[in-house]
Amino acid sequence: MHMVAILTTLAWRNLWRNHRRTLIMLAAVILGTWAMIFMTALMRGMVTQMIQDGISALPGHIQVHDPEYRDDPSVANLISISDTELAAKFDDADIARWATRVRVPAVITSEYESRGITLLGVDPARERGLTFVDYDEVEGRFLESRDDTGIVIGKKLAKMLNTRVGKRVVVMSQDPDNEIADRGFRVVGLFTANVSAFEETFVFAGKSTTQKMLRIDDQVSELVVLGDDYRNVEVLYDKVSAIVDSRVEVRRWFEVDAYLGAMLNIMDGFVFVWIIVIFLALSFGLVNTLVMAVFERVREIGLMLALGMRPVYILGQIIIESLMLLIIGLVLGTALSWAAIQPIKDGIDISIVGEGLDMWGMSSVLYPDLLLRDVILANVVVLVLGFLASLAPAWRAAHYEPVAAITKV
Repeated sequence: MHMVAILTTLAWRNLWRNHRRTLIMLAAVILGTWAMIFMTALMRGMVTQMIQDGISALPGHIQVHDPEYRDDPSVANLISISDTELAAKFDDADIARWATRVRVPAVITSEYESRGITLLGVDPARERGLTFVDYDEVEGRFLESRDDTGIVIGKKLAKMLNTRVGKRVVVMSQDPDNEIADRGFRVVGLFTANVSAFEETFVFAGKSTTQKMLRIDDQVSELVVLGDDYRNVEVLYDKVSAIVDSRVEVRRWFEVDAYLGAMLNIMDGFVFVWIIVIFLALSFGLVNTLVMAVFERVREIGLMLALGMRPVYILGQIIIESLMLLIIGLVLGTALSWAAIQPIKDGIDISIVGEGLDMWGMSSVLYPDLLLRDVILANVVVLVLGFLASLAPAWRAAHYEPVAAITKV
């Protein structure tokens, strides 16, 4: 331990023998660390928001359907267990957030236009907090009960249909016998969504009202369960699977929406690759700094070797210099990235490219997501690779011949 303290003191003094070079390299490490962590937080926030918006667009974390529903999401493929029986099963289970829905393709018609939509028959008391709709932000009002005879549509859809709150529209779909099922609704509310495409697609009506319209008695299309963490749904999946039986299909959110699941996996891999790429750029400067520091001290190193200092201590001294430089840069760079994220943690408005974002299912507001594990990963990878990068100049210094080094001009 005494020798380590001596080597550390020597490394610190040698590090600052050439202030300009050290400060330039330190600035490069700080900026590189800031770029790694700051850009990772932005990209992580983009993907996290995309996944959360996708989950709030009604997949939930776990979904239960008829086995044929995903291939043919029509009223012909309803869950074989009645809504009342499902409610009894899940009311007795230790699951806080769940809801059943009638979800079918339909056509909505105003006095001017017609559009294809997805009709959702919901229980508004159950749906609060499960969907992308903020009840308090709805123009007019949201549905008041499962028996509500009104309808809530998106603002973009209302503009397309040239309708508004208080006007009547007609919704048409098919019943299980392939007969036309239609009903007139009064528009009671207009909702907004983070992803504007949702405003064109989804229409909300009372679940009981929708069941009567489609003549499906007490049946529903899907059951949705929401947990606490979209990354860890296995426990919830097992619990839901144990409650229902083999007549239905239980799926995790990333199985329902394979695109979102793939984005999560790609992002996790991309973070690591991004850190490696940034460090490779830094490593050239780091190695150059260490090589120059060694080159300037060839005669000094030779003298220490001649006086009996073991080569391993020379090796350790150069490596400690490298790690000191990296640690200082990482601490300052991490602090800088945290400080840069604080002013924008409440979101960045990127609606100027809103139409392009809709194609990817992204929100028009980007929220940086600074994860502790990303910060730790960046710091650990840089330290490990920095150690490896410092081995070459350190090894060279430790293997000088004392006489040749002392007499080197």
